[in-house]
Amino acid sequence: MQTYPDVKLFIDGKWRNAVEGETLSVVDPATEEVMGRIAHARKADMDLALAAAEKGFKIWRHTSAFGRSKLMRKAADILRTRVEAIAYMMTREQGKPLAQSREEIVAAADTIDWFAEEARRTYGQIIPARATGVTQMAIKMPVGPVATFTPWNFPINQIVRKLSAALATGCSIIVKAPEETPASPAELIRVFVDAGVPDGVVNLLYGTPAEISDYLIAHPVIRKISFTGSTPVGKHLAALAGQHMKRTTMELGGHAPVLIFNDADLDKAIEVTAAAKFRNAGQVCVAPTRLLVQDGVADKFLDRFVKAAQAIKVGNGLEDGVVMGPLANERRIPAMEEMIQDAMAMGAELKTGGKRIGNEGYFFEPTVLANVPVAAKVMNDEPFGPLAIVNRFATFDEAVEEANRLRFGLASYAFTSSARTAHELGRHLETGMLTINHNGLALPEVPFGGIKDSGYGTEGGSEAVGAYLETRFVTQMIDVG
Repeated sequence: MQTYPDVKLFIDGKWRNAVEGETLSVVDPATEEVMGRIAHARKADMDLALAAAEKGFKIWRHTSAFGRSKLMRKAADILRTRVEAIAYMMTREQGKPLAQSREEIVAAADTIDWFAEEARRTYGQIIPARATGVTQMAIKMPVGPVATFTPWNFPINQIVRKLSAALATGCSIIVKAPEETPASPAELIRVFVDAGVPDGVVNLLYGTPAEISDYLIAHPVIRKISFTGSTPVGKHLAALAGQHMKRTTMELGGHAPVLIFNDADLDKAIEVTAAAKFRNAGQVCVAPTRLLVQDGVADKFLDRFVKAAQAIKVGNGLEDGVVMGPLANERRIPAMEEMIQDAMAMGAELKTGGKRIGNEGYFFEPTVLANVPVAAKVMNDEPFGPLAIVNRFATFDEAVEEANRLRFGLASYAFTSSARTAHELGRHLETGMLTINHNGLALPEVPFGGIKDSGYGTEGGSEAVGAYLETRFVTQMIDVG
């Protein structure tokens, strides 16, 4: 019988309680049951983790790229053998259906494998010299100990990119994992421990987010910060990092537009968009939110999209057939209700959903609003829930103008059978990622990141590795007689 564990900190190769003995409770979002406790780190624990990371870096930076790659591949293999046990923990703490938890864990193993291969390809350069006997080299070196901060919506996915990139490049790391979903990140750390990562290379903390981030970012041991979360928090952390000249990768909020043109394959558009919108109860940074549909197919699309939303089975993620679980915490319910009420007060039409389901657990109906005024809060702030907006547009320029209107620029979607339209969208949409006629986002080998207020840097593709390396120039002259 599977159980949910109490979770400890991991510092310098040991699972341990907090120095001061503090703990936090973990709540099942489907039942509101307190199902476990986690250790709550304070300054003394952070100091131990920092000392461990400094020590671990001295070991790991001198481990060969081949050795790092080999250990990472072993960790990925171990993770694949533990999918079922970890999926149960993830569903209990986060709420998503078991099938989606399994997918996240399997994808994490693939991410580790991909970064393991990149570990062996952190090439430098030999630069042609102007004089005989001179060698000019640009060499890549690990930047140093890393502090990373991750949210609760994808408890393993959000950590594994940062962790894998750090380990691939020879950096040690302190992971500040989410307090709402602590057990599955701890199990991710455990697979690296069981694969043989040296003590101090990987460390895990939980606690008060602001307290931990402020202390770690300012500390001289830490040389690189990677954060995934909201834009306001990201701006604060980036400013703090800037004061101390720390490298940062920021993957922040989104408000993804979907442009559906008259010549689109509506079956494909509805299939892809509905799945992406209501996956993880809409708690996805790249979730499609503003569905902009051209006049010629707008009525047909809206009718069919509403039916797709109504067909979604909502329930406890441990139950068979459930497609959408609860929201992650009780704060999300009033946030959703406020956005819906605000939009309707401004003239938006509620086509389906709009209410909490039952009085136990944080369940919310898949919701569709149509003809939402631009001034409505939901048109400007990320809803981060199972709420889709369906609005119309007449021309290409009108659609692009609305898609680019917001300060966000994380992800965009489009559906069209026109190669010319697809080409023009790639040139004109202000977005870090654009996927056309399918959902092709978030594979390990492709860039993942935003522009504008959605952050900077990428956590996928070869550029993700570069963010954890620094370039050093070495030139030498040898007397060749």
